[in-house]
Amino acid sequence: MEDIELLRLEKRRRKAKLKLFGLDVVPNRPDFNKEGLADVISLRILLNHLVACICISDFDYQGFDVDNCSYPSRLIKSTWGDDYDIALYGRLGLYCHNFQKGTNFKFVRWEKYDVISTADVHFYVTLDARDPASDSVFSFQTLLCEDSSTNFPVRWSTLACRIKCDDAVDERWDDKAVDDFYKDALMPKWLSDEELASDNKKYYVVQESELQENDWLYLFTEIAFYSKTNNVLTAPPPLEIEKVVVVTKEDTEEGHEKLKAQNAIYYVSYKYNGESLEWARDHKAVIRKTMDRKPGHMYLEVVGAE
Repeated sequence: MEDIELLRLEKRRRKAKLKLFGLDVVPNRPDFNKEGLADVISLRILLNHLVACICISDFDYQGFDVDNCSYPSRLIKSTWGDDYDIALYGRLGLYCHNFQKGTNFKFVRWEKYDVISTADVHFYVTLDARDPASDSVFSFQTLLCEDSSTNFPVRWSTLACRIKCDDAVDERWDDKAVDDFYKDALMPKWLSDEELASDNKKYYVVQESELQENDWLYLFTEIAFYSKTNNVLTAPPPLEIEKVVVVTKEDTEEGHEKLKAQNAIYYVSYKYNGESLEWARDHKAVIRKTMDRKPGHMYLEVVGAE
């Protein structure tokens, strides 16, 4: 009886919070009796439902600073860590923001992060970024969703990339805004020399000087190598890009403008120049980038092409 009463009290408390969010709906389950009360099992099911609803409601608003999917809610503390994977997530968010806003923000270090697992894994990352134009350092937020698998070592989508604020996050990806050319369930195969020579307007070979001007190509390559090593790297590896070919359906007058395409496929040849003999060889990666035209939204898919 004591257990039932405690559950009933918890039910009332959480139902009041649900009503605040307009989510005061009782699950339609056959094990609820006519009086609207449930046995212990049903009450536990109801409480799980209430927690899930509250968690989803708070999910967008405070995931960077407050974890409302734990009970009780907890503040996410600043740890100023050096985990390499979290730094990659933050740097990718900065690239997305720079690409969309025309800025040139640089990654300094990450301050804190939280991980929330639903169908995918969401990383809420807060970091320090620097604006070279003013030499100012400020707080920046990135929400990255990871949906990787064996066939797709990297399936990362940024859903928020912004200077720190309390605005809600728009997590809905607009798949209709992306051309079907980029939606193939299988990643494109590696380009043969014959294909590359057959249509030099369709394929653009990035020039050496452009590699330096577009340092995000090194970030993409770094992500490709990170996934290839089963995500065990703890620091940026010494990589050398040998060749990048860009393919996009977007209209461009000049070949180099393909580097500014929102949606594109990159064929990257590179080599590892570090001390590990296991990886000291040439590598290839196919990278597909798509955007749905929403601020802060970008989808990156990477596979090796050995």
